[in-house]
Amino acid sequence: MLRIYNTLTHSEQDFTPIKEGEVGLYTCGPTVYGRAHVGNLRMYVFEDVLKRALTMLGYKVKHVMNITDVGHLVGDGDAGEDKVESAATRLGRTAWDIAKDYEVMFVEDTAKMNILPPDVMPRATAHIKEQIEMVELLEKQGFTYTTSDGVYFDVAKFEKYGELSGQSLADKLAGARVEENEEKRHPADFALWKFSPAGHKRHMEWESPWGIGFPGWHIECSAMARAYLGQPFDIHCGGVDHIAVHHENEIAQSEAAYHEPLANYWMHGEFLLMDNQKMSKSLGNLYVLPEIVERGFEPLALRLFFLSANYRQKQNFTWEAVEAAQSSLKRLRNEMKALSKDGKADEGFMSKFKEALEQDLNTSKALALLHEVLGSGLSVGEKGATVSAMDEVFGLGLADWIGRVESVPTEVTVLAEARWQAKLARDFAKSDELRAALTEAGWVMKDGKDGYELERM
Repeated sequence: MLRIYNTLTHSEQDFTPIKEGEVGLYTCGPTVYGRAHVGNLRMYVFEDVLKRALTMLGYKVKHVMNITDVGHLVGDGDAGEDKVESAATRLGRTAWDIAKDYEVMFVEDTAKMNILPPDVMPRATAHIKEQIEMVELLEKQGFTYTTSDGVYFDVAKFEKYGELSGQSLADKLAGARVEENEEKRHPADFALWKFSPAGHKRHMEWESPWGIGFPGWHIECSAMARAYLGQPFDIHCGGVDHIAVHHENEIAQSEAAYHEPLANYWMHGEFLLMDNQKMSKSLGNLYVLPEIVERGFEPLALRLFFLSANYRQKQNFTWEAVEAAQSSLKRLRNEMKALSKDGKADEGFMSKFKEALEQDLNTSKALALLHEVLGSGLSVGEKGATVSAMDEVFGLGLADWIGRVESVPTEVTVLAEARWQAKLARDFAKSDELRAALTEAGWVMKDGKDGYELERM
């Protein structure tokens, strides 16, 4: 039985899907005003492992991930500029172009991390009709009010508000920042529809029953999740930073509109830290995937680093940790070269592996089992099949390395031989120069007592 930590009940629970053998999964996608940083990528890897694990455990998964290309304002609240429009102004382009470009980068980066694409990846701008209809429904039921800058949800009218975060309205009021919009009845009230500023034409704006404007940030997820998965659906995922506001608001508007739960299970991944601080665009202490690659690290090494910690644990990013993960990945690949594809996965190890996954995605325990397989007395064929089966969840591409024979290009052999001769001649400057050239070509030279070995990075 799969057990997962459900944020909604603040406890670990047995997972029971709405439809036997099927899972509806919604994961919060990127706001496409900038490139996803490695903290974001950790979240997408967690969700990818969840989907892969559910598949291995026999479920048919329908995965929906939204693209937020409108409505997410600076500061994550209801004031300030739209993040995509702000980026467009800064770069002298249209918001449509900015959103398209960063969506392409997101797809490229997640592919390099071997993150499986969702079944559906809807854009907020393509579902304005559904969002307007939902706001109209909330208005008819008395959950909204209108101010000079938009239509707001009245949280005081939703009795269960705060259930996900465990914060009462009184707690939220006590912890609220100085409110910029004095027309709001409660600081926690949130925008369902925002009006375009007077005298300013936005790149992205639409006609509505309340005037020209654009949807609030939260309404898109509720509308699109219902459109593609129905309501309720099984699992909703995201980062812990979404619990108190974004996901709390999704629940409020969805349940108020349709009088049934939005999702039965809520799973949240913890922060990736940099020097023990949250990694985020707002703090500026972040790296994006191209910067990781420029430092000589593979995206899959970063993925392996993420897998070493449980998704509900904070993880501290250091270059030393990523380097260790890359070394571990190379060792795994080298061990795979000695295996074969002629065998069956060992049932005993696979049973233990699935048990680890069923323990709220215990990836560190599952990784330990993979290493245990490689050190076991199984045949090379059984090892190859067992590790390959396990890697369907890890997503490290290990099966591609089974029985692999590396052919060394002539130019690399020439560089290596020249570097070895320079070392023997104690010309260390030349030796270092040639080693750097080998690294640039994607090869590592390992020196031994009587010679050297070449290994692809």
